[in-house]
Amino acid sequence: MGFDLSEPSRRAVRWAAREASDRRRPLLLVHVLTWPFDAHTTIEVPGEDGVLEPLQQILRRELDVLGEACRELDPELEVRSHLPFGDPAEVLSEIAEDAEVLVLGGPRIEVEMGVLGSTSAELLTRRTGTPVVVVRGSVEEPGTAPVVVGVDGSSASKLAIGFAYDFASRHGCDLVAVHAWSDLPLDPFARVKQWELPWSEVRGEAEEAVAESLAGWGEQYPDVDVRRTITPEKPAQALLREARGAGLLVVGSHGRGRIRRSLLGSVSHAVVNRAPCPVAVLRAR
Repeated sequence: MGFDLSEPSRRAVRWAAREASDRRRPLLLVHVLTWPFDAHTTIEVPGEDGVLEPLQQILRRELDVLGEACRELDPELEVRSHLPFGDPAEVLSEIAEDAEVLVLGGPRIEVEMGVLGSTSAELLTRRTGTPVVVVRGSVEEPGTAPVVVGVDGSSASKLAIGFAYDFASRHGCDLVAVHAWSDLPLDPFARVKQWELPWSEVRGEAEEAVAESLAGWGEQYPDVDVRRTITPEKPAQALLREARGAGLLVVGSHGRGRIRRSLLGSVSHAVVNRAPCPVAVLRAR
């Protein structure tokens, strides 16, 4: 769990604590201290220790307070903290290699033009098999809202489906599987009246792709109720619509399935910046 002292990051800590408790895993709170000088440099800067040590003490106290708040949610939850030096993306990426989930705070939902910070953006583009959850927007209590997952038949989408089913099963949520097959505007088609688009054929191909992607998961998680949404909308538009009122949106990153019109991978950047709920992003190695 990467923590940067912001309010979105504090919400992310609470989300991570509940998820760690449900998974029966320890929670590691990490604040990467980016200092103008490397911690191991031989250069001595006058007054540096006088600034650095108090800063470290403040950050350690902040992490301790957060840890206590997490243990109030679950007294049995093991909470550790880490205050390393370095580049945040590099450090968190390395730590995440041994983690089940990396949780980050997202930008404020009310800032329309806001985008992810450079650290979050870089972590989302790294080729790591660790799921990254960006906690943004409202955070619904588990079990009170559905899980939405993007389906496009790619390897990254398969990972997303598995993550979504597992989360939905553990938290008693319904699952909404979304497949949007168009990355082009529909208006030009409406203007060309002589064109006869084989919509039934396209939809049939999409339904077949979704059925193949979900095959076997229902038997593994029989307790999860699934609703399938197949639409000719742009993927980002469809996912963001279904994410209203959702507890979690799960997508694959940089994955293109066998249906070329489905461009789920390029959508991951859009949804983590605009979704009204936490977003989990999974990448295939």
